[in-house]
Parts: sequence; structure tokens; C-alpha cells
Amino acid sequence: MALPTIRSEKFFCEVGWFDDLCGGDTAFLGVPDPARVSSFEHCTNIIQLADELGYDNILLPTSYMLGQETIPFAAAAAVQTKQINLLTAVRTGEIHPPMLARHLSTLDHMLKGRLTVNIINSDLPGWKEDPNHRYKRCEEVIEILRMAWTKNRIEHNGELYPSLNLDASPVKSYQKNGGPLLYFGGISPGSKDVAAKQADVFLMWPEPISSIKDTIHEMSNRAKHYDRTIDFGLRIHVIVRETEEEARAYAKHIMSKFNPEGFNLKHLAQDSQSAGVLRQDEARNNLADEDDFIEPQLWMGIGRARSGCGGAIVGNPQQVLDKMNQYMELGVRAFILSGYPLMDEAKHFAKWVLPHLPQVKLNILQGRNS
Repeated sequence: MALPTIRSEKFFCEVGWFDDLCGGDTAFLGVPDPARVSSFEHCTNIIQLADELGYDNILLPTSYMLGQETIPFAAAAAVQTKQINLLTAVRTGEIHPPMLARHLSTLDHMLKGRLTVNIINSDLPGWKEDPNHRYKRCEEVIEILRMAWTKNRIEHNGELYPSLNLDASPVKSYQKNGGPLLYFGGISPGSKDVAAKQADVFLMWPEPISSIKDTIHEMSNRAKHYDRTIDFGLRIHVIVRETEEEARAYAKHIMSKFNPEGFNLKHLAQDSQSAGVLRQDEARNNLADEDDFIEPQLWMGIGRARSGCGGAIVGNPQQVLDKMNQYMELGVRAFILSGYPLMDEAKHFAKWVLPHLPQVKLNILQGRNS
């Protein structure tokens, strides 16, 4: 199989962390933790710690379930952080696209170019929508955002957003050469097609290394069909300890109070039945050993208790570093990491692994915020 064509060919990686805007930070998976409720204060503590520890980016997720909403929180965090990029999740369709462009460009100016955007293509809260309608809406919204940030006028006459003709000067982003980078994930054919046409970074969830390799090749070829290149990111948890035995013991520890017959936060999440979550469940059910490892250092036990990302790299510092280098050799150029509890694991990873990674901010590497 020929090597995939990726946008950032040099062997660097953007190392991101995760904030608790959707709730779920806890000492024991499946057990609500009153000390780590998704409050403004708790989420601010996480983002400020990640900023101080030297992470490049941090995902601010969006959900109707609980916690903090993304854009207002990002605006507050803009003046409380110094160097970290804010990967701000937005669900297309919630805000009229020209005004969404204005919201995001305002954020980008507040952050002086530290904005990255995670495009979410899911049902609007309270509705079950036709997937083809969602894909069309998502693509049109992205087209309008790009036009707003790079052209003199927004001139769009689409199926869902017809007859737009606006001066683009009120919505110009701080970043140049295309505006903020767009991160996008999804494994349905419709999502993959939108990503190939529009995404800057295609996000994946944990799967066997062979599946990650296949996805990178497939999406690289899809983007090439549109005369584009894209980068690839991996959203994954991590447990790193001084020894592998300690790391594996901690994985068991955080699952020790999980009761599959009792309260399960996973079932509250909007994406719990998404194709990506179901594919992770399938990998765990078909490939896992008795401890829920599906390959060396890849533990899928988290997916029993949580929706979204359901796997973790587990091991000693060298094993975690080797696994990340393995992903990078396939073409991964961005990691969005997390662990339980979020602040504790951020410190472990920053101490033992982060100094040994070739870090870069992709928006700076690509001349968006030079």
C-alpha cells in the first residue's frame, strides 16, 4: 500500500487535552463525582492547567446534556489563557451561518489567532434528522464560513441557505490564509465526503492500528479526489504511570465501581448510538482480552461506561511514547488526549511523555497564525 498523502508531512504532532464542558470528569467511571461537577470554575481550572503545562490545543466539546456551552465558555477562557489553542466545538445549524462566522471571528480576535474549530454534524437537540439533510447543511455552513473569512463578500445560494449576499468585512477572522483550522470527524459515507471536501484535520476515535491505517489511506484518497490534502487527528484517553503494571492496575481501579446495570452516563449522551461509538463497541466485543485490551497498550474498557471516545493508551512512559510514535508514523499529526481525573492525568502525561514529543501547533505550521 502506497504511503498516504497528508498535509503536514514533517514528523511533528499537536498535543491537545480535553475540557469537561459536557460533564463526566470523575475518579471512578460510571460514578458521578460531586468534587468534579462541570462548573465554570472546574472547567476553567482544567484549561488553565493545560495552558500552564504546555499543551498545544484543548477541545471544548458541545452537548445539550449538562455542563457549559462552548462559545460563551471559550470567550471567557480567551482572557484566562496565554498560549493554548481553543478547539471550540460548534454544531452546524444551531446559529445562522453568517452570524456563526461572526461569533467565531470575534473569538479568534479575542484569542489573537488561538482559535481552532471542531465542526459537529449531528442532530440538533430534540430532533431526529435525515442524515442527508445534516450533511448538506454541514457542507453549506462550512462553505459560508470559508467565504466569510477569505472573501470580500458572502455570496451563497444553496439549497438550505439561499440568497445570501453580504459584505464580509464584519466577519473577518484574525487568522489569515483560510481562517481557523476546521477539525471534523465521522465514519458514515456522508460525513467522510464532507470531511474530504472541507476539513483541515480529520478526527478519529480509538480502533485497532490496522483500522487507523486504513482510514488514513481512505480519507487521503478521498481528499485527493477533490485536489486537497488533509491532516489526521486521534481523540484518545491515556493512562501513563512509571510502570506498565501500575498503569494497568489504575485502569482496573477507575472501572472498579462501574455497575453496567445501574446509572450509565453513556446512555445520556447524544452520540451513544452513533456509527463511531458502535464501531468502538464492536472492536471491544470482538477483539478484547479479558482485561478489555484489543492490542498492546490499547484498552477499550472506557467505552463500557462512556460515549464518544472509548479507548485509552495504557502503559509506562516509553510504551505510551512508542504507541504515539506508531500513530504518527501512519500520518497522525494531532492528538486530543484526556484521562481520569482530567487534571491528575494531565499532570502525569506532561511529566513523563510530553517533553519527548515533537510538538507543533498546526495553525502556526500552516501559516494561519504566523
